[in-house]
Amino acid sequence: MEAFANAVSTVDGILWGVPLIIVLLGTHIFMTIRTGFVQRHVFKGIKLSVTPDAEGTGEVSQFGALATALAATIGTGNIVGVSTALISGGPGAIFWMWITGVFGMASKYGETYMSVKYRVQSQDGRMLGGAMYALERGLKQKWLAILFALFAALAAFGIGCMTQANSISTACSQNFGIPTWITGIVVAVLLGIVIIGGVKSITKVCTVLVPFMALFYIVGCLIVLIMNAKYFGPAVAVICQSAFTPKAGFGGLAGFAVGQAIRYGCARGLFSNESGMGSAPLVAAAAKTKNPARQSLVSMTGTFWDTVVICALSGLTLVSSVLKDPSLGATMADKTVLTFTVFEQIPVLGKPLITIALALFAFSTLLGWSYYGERAAEYLCGAKIIMPYKILFVVMAFVGSVIELDLVWNIADILNGLMVIPNVIGMIGLSGIIAREGNHFIKNLDEADNVEVPVVER
Repeated sequence: MEAFANAVSTVDGILWGVPLIIVLLGTHIFMTIRTGFVQRHVFKGIKLSVTPDAEGTGEVSQFGALATALAATIGTGNIVGVSTALISGGPGAIFWMWITGVFGMASKYGETYMSVKYRVQSQDGRMLGGAMYALERGLKQKWLAILFALFAALAAFGIGCMTQANSISTACSQNFGIPTWITGIVVAVLLGIVIIGGVKSITKVCTVLVPFMALFYIVGCLIVLIMNAKYFGPAVAVICQSAFTPKAGFGGLAGFAVGQAIRYGCARGLFSNESGMGSAPLVAAAAKTKNPARQSLVSMTGTFWDTVVICALSGLTLVSSVLKDPSLGATMADKTVLTFTVFEQIPVLGKPLITIALALFAFSTLLGWSYYGERAAEYLCGAKIIMPYKILFVVMAFVGSVIELDLVWNIADILNGLMVIPNVIGMIGLSGIIAREGNHFIKNLDEADNVEVPVVER
């Protein structure tokens, strides 16, 4: 077993190393150029996200689809992932995380566009979409569609289920002394209650949960930043300087090379916002929208909120705290300890605040990924698999709460990385259609010729 674990770790390190960073960041830049810098429409996307499209075809509102995607995306990566980038790549990694968010919006737009354009309607009226339908119907490569669906269905049990439940139970055990099995039961029961109701139930909960948990965490970051006010400017300076020049030392640790900052910043940023992975478009396809461009602009804002805003705030909070108290360098070997130590600066409320934020982020990820995995499994096996998949997902959430997950983390990382490959192939292959049609729809969002794209029955 040890040999297998080492082999998995090696594969994970190779896959999420330079090659995949080049593929994802290269795709982000390519889609940015191909779409004519679609990021400039981000505020239009924010407006659309809270503007119901009453005439659109779909199951849930555009904001509901965005909230569910954000629920899956805004997870422990925004809390622990940022500190991982800081510990491994230095303060400059925070800058490169932010850059992946800026360019990643174009990929999120492109993958959502192809998902909504090629979505189908099931016999019972549900809207089904995702990279697998675009690969099958748009690119005519069903074998790639099957691979993507297989990777997504399996990855959901890892990164979207067991690891998230484990984060909740571990945090509650370490900070409140609650046994992991009790937390596991509570998480499994709450998860089952929500996901049994399907996408409408999930989006209903996420529509309330996501704005609350994001605001809750942002307020915590702002309190720490206010307490570290005199170190805010220096934090911004050291982040920007370290992104382009070697840093001699930070927080009592050895220096960091620029290459380290780029590698770990990009890797954690790409993993955090999931742009290019093809996950968020699985729920975006269920949104009520007249054409792919509307929901694509809305979905694009998810990367903006996740990485450009929340990850940036997390990074500034951590860096300013380390500058204020260099002794925190002693805790930087443990990414979780560093994050909790930083928030413990807030008197009385610090530890409960970060624990609750971590629990909410992880639980919301459970909700979002349960839907992602379900859609992928349905593509492979048909509607008969939906209920067994939901039951298994709930069971695995409990299992994840009570066992060690180092191996599961690495396997989940690999499956997530494998999802990227067919999704990126589809996005680049269909980029001409995405750019041409998307630009037309964006120019005519409020015009009469903004016609609805027909949806075919599966």
